[in-house]
Amino acid sequence: MMTPAINIAATFLYLAASAYVLIALLKKTSVNKEVLIGVSIAALVAHGFGVGSQLFTEHGYNLGFFVALSLITWVVNLLVLVSGLRLPLHNLFVLLFPLSAAIVVATIAAHQPLKANTSLTPGMISHILLSILAYSLLTIAAFQSLLLAWQNHQLRNKHTMGRVRLLPPLQTMETLLFDMLWAGQLFLTISIVSGFLYLEDMFGQSLAHKTILSLFAWCLYSILLWGRHWLGWRGNSAIRWTLAGFCTLMVAYFGSKLVLEIILGR
Repeated sequence: MMTPAINIAATFLYLAASAYVLIALLKKTSVNKEVLIGVSIAALVAHGFGVGSQLFTEHGYNLGFFVALSLITWVVNLLVLVSGLRLPLHNLFVLLFPLSAAIVVATIAAHQPLKANTSLTPGMISHILLSILAYSLLTIAAFQSLLLAWQNHQLRNKHTMGRVRLLPPLQTMETLLFDMLWAGQLFLTISIVSGFLYLEDMFGQSLAHKTILSLFAWCLYSILLWGRHWLGWRGNSAIRWTLAGFCTLMVAYFGSKLVLEIILGR
């Protein structure tokens, strides 16, 4: 009975933190990091308890569509918060926190039937955890690319004295983007390899689409990183390839779960 209340608390805290950053941006002032971190930690704690109570049940692990989406969102926010202690990433919360609040609300409203799994082996669990970490890092990279696209647009139109001045230099933003892409690609590679090692048939009927699309996303990210290293890709090219890989990867996992669990009700 406590889960809805905890999730509602997480929703309000996410919205409060997002509003604080947004107001600072609109007023063209810097945020107070201590305040932002404090509210963000409170939101993450509430969200963590909420998603944990839905994930770990007396019947096994529940990795339904909304629970899995909420879990990945929580990991994304945690990574951004921790990384933001030393890197200029807190502006990502303007995009991440409202989305997180919407996902938490959707999880409350969904009322999905419990689909617990008691047959997960340690190898399968490690594959799932690696996949979640890869998805989370590449999600952060996608949001970073959107922020970079906005910054690039502002600078091209010579809007250098407004809110864009609150962001780090363009080169720093691009460096952060590719650091996230390299880390995400590393964990995506390990995740795919672990899938072939620990899952019975990666090209079976229920996994074929996930495997093919995940491999395609891996190829897109590999081309992007190759282009960056050898051809110096940056700007719009980097943004387009990043978003293409992210959309492919999200369809690989969440597209199939959406169709099977929400639309078909299996």
